[in-house]
Amino acid sequence: MKVLFLLLFIGISRIPVWGDIFTFKANRMTGGRAAGKEITILIGNAEVRSDNLLLKAQRIEIQGDDNQFIDCTGGVWGREEDKDILFQTDRLRYDRTLKIARLEGNSTLEDKKNDIVAKGRFIEYDDQAEITVFQVAVRLFKDEMVCRSEYAVYRRTEKLLDLSGFPVVFKKNDEFRADRIRVDLDTDDVTMEGAVSGSIKD
Repeated sequence: MKVLFLLLFIGISRIPVWGDIFTFKANRMTGGRAAGKEITILIGNAEVRSDNLLLKAQRIEIQGDDNQFIDCTGGVWGREEDKDILFQTDRLRYDRTLKIARLEGNSTLEDKKNDIVAKGRFIEYDDQAEITVFQVAVRLFKDEMVCRSEYAVYRRTEKLLDLSGFPVVFKKNDEFRADRIRVDLDTDDVTMEGAVSGSIKD
């Protein structure tokens, strides 16, 4: 039998959460609510909903005052509903106060509104600043463009992507390499700095 809990917070933590509804469910639950040792462990088809964020995994741990920290493992899937951002990963840790998510392992983030899919071994997504940092084996796909690097910063509001760590950009039949590459994801314009090289095919 699935367990369903509904908690309504009407107090104030470091960030006001008046009217915030936090729900979670799973096949099995363990944990305790002793002061200073608050922990809830959800196992099997676990699901958490907080604000506009929906998280699903095989195991979810919830800790801290006002359930601040969420740690998901095993087939993790999530969606930031307002911005229509989807992600999948091996492990996700989320701070509900700072609204920062950290994805570890084989990770994919899809910005459906901007038609962008990005992959990496470590992704940090700052929901408030709308900035995402990708590290290790980074790949970003948009239309007919593919970007690769070891490190990348995606500024969603400005639609800018900064690549470093052996970056390369493929646009149709063209190829661009440099020490640092900036891509305007609105116009697909490419700006390169340091050891610039490339090839352009008619």
